[in-house]
Amino acid sequence: MSVGKRRAKGLSGNSVGLLGSAVIGISTVAPVYCLTSTLGPTVGQVGVQMPAVFLAGFLPMLLVAFAYRELNKAVPDCGTSFTWTVQAFGPRVGWMCGWGLVIATIIVLSNLAGVATSFFYLLLGELTGSDSVAGLDGNRPVHVLTCLAFIAVATAVSYRGMTATKGVQYALVGLQLAVLAVFVVMAVSKARSGGLPGSIGFSLSWLNPFGVQSFAAFTAGLSLSIFMYWGWDACLTVNEETQGSEKTPGRAALIAMVVLVGSYLLTAVAAQMFAGVGERGTGLGNPDTADNVFAALADPVLGSTLGVLLFVAVLASAAASLQTTFLPVARTVLAMSTYQALPASFARVHPRFKSPGRATIAAGVATGVFYAVMSFLSENVLIDTIYALGLMICFYYSITAFACAWYFRGELRGSVRDAFFKGVFPVLGGVLLAAVFCKTLYDMWNPAYGSGSSVFGVGSVFVIGVGLLAVGAVLMLLMQRRSPAFFRGEVLTRGTAALVVEE
Repeated sequence: MSVGKRRAKGLSGNSVGLLGSAVIGISTVAPVYCLTSTLGPTVGQVGVQMPAVFLAGFLPMLLVAFAYRELNKAVPDCGTSFTWTVQAFGPRVGWMCGWGLVIATIIVLSNLAGVATSFFYLLLGELTGSDSVAGLDGNRPVHVLTCLAFIAVATAVSYRGMTATKGVQYALVGLQLAVLAVFVVMAVSKARSGGLPGSIGFSLSWLNPFGVQSFAAFTAGLSLSIFMYWGWDACLTVNEETQGSEKTPGRAALIAMVVLVGSYLLTAVAAQMFAGVGERGTGLGNPDTADNVFAALADPVLGSTLGVLLFVAVLASAAASLQTTFLPVARTVLAMSTYQALPASFARVHPRFKSPGRATIAAGVATGVFYAVMSFLSENVLIDTIYALGLMICFYYSITAFACAWYFRGELRGSVRDAFFKGVFPVLGGVLLAAVFCKTLYDMWNPAYGSGSSVFGVGSVFVIGVGLLAVGAVLMLLMQRRSPAFFRGEVLTRGTAALVVEE
């Protein structure tokens, strides 16, 4: 099959190689931040089967990654999920898929900015030995203003294009992986030396997903695991700026996935061997340390001197991800605007930096406003918004996976490879994520899910998650009146998305 045609958008071509693209994918996921915030809750759900659940969460993501790779080969467009789904299922399904990606990214950006702010003051407190400095994070106006400053800096770096982005990311991702490697080596070494309270010996049974005590516990742990892998597709959204745009982004996505699953498994095993799964002290099951495991393990594993490195790594992880997470949302908005699914002003590309400047600034402003409003409105609302994130992730990933099989439906009998990589694997990945979507939607109805708050007896996480999707549907109807040609299928279809030079 020949490469699908696309509309040129003025981005800087050939500015990212295979390594740079993979680094962007890893950075967006923020592995150190994901680990410190997810190790505890996952152990709380599945106990010593945590490594098995991390592997189980990797499976649907890997299957969906095959779908992204095949679609990118055919249509290397920075709109990714939006563009491909429009070409497979039509403008309305595609618009909602693009909205799912955009709103999920806005939620993540606000959360990452909040985490970066918290660890910024925590690190300052560690370096100065001052509890009052660390306590500044609890001052709401100070916290929000610092958070807005982080968002502004990340927006500025992304605005300056891929060249500025790459240089920052090599350093921050390298730091994260190096600190994780040191942590794993020292944790395993101390655990094997014996004499540590709570430490346990490694067992292959930890890798058995069938050892989880109940299906409900397994699905809860799986939902957390899937969140840990979200963001790898960022390297696909820069495909028009990547060398070898048809093949390199797909290869980079698979490299990023392998690095992530390896890092997660090694760290999970090392932390579990060192601290065990108990609910006291440094045990990973301790509810008092569940939201920040590395803060509890930093000094015991690395010592007081090297322990600061873990705080630095978490801050670097959140900051790096904050900066690269602007890439997918800005380029998705750019593509939607280019194909007339959003106002034309968002299609402007900076003449010098060759970046979607207007879309990047809009994403930064939306993130800042969203976080500030949610923070002052209610802390519970902010927490529940983060819990609703999994719904958005499964929503647009599963639609994209199904779009792959439908897009290539005429080629599935061509070879065994086509049948599996363009059909069987994407559909299986889509079904798994759709099942998690439905199960999460069902669980969200219960007010006990998330912060425990409710609206007329319905869980607030459900209201927020479904409400945000409903907002997208309303905006789609408004755009349908403003841009009828796109919604009539006259602008972007599988056969008519012509490659044109910017006028």
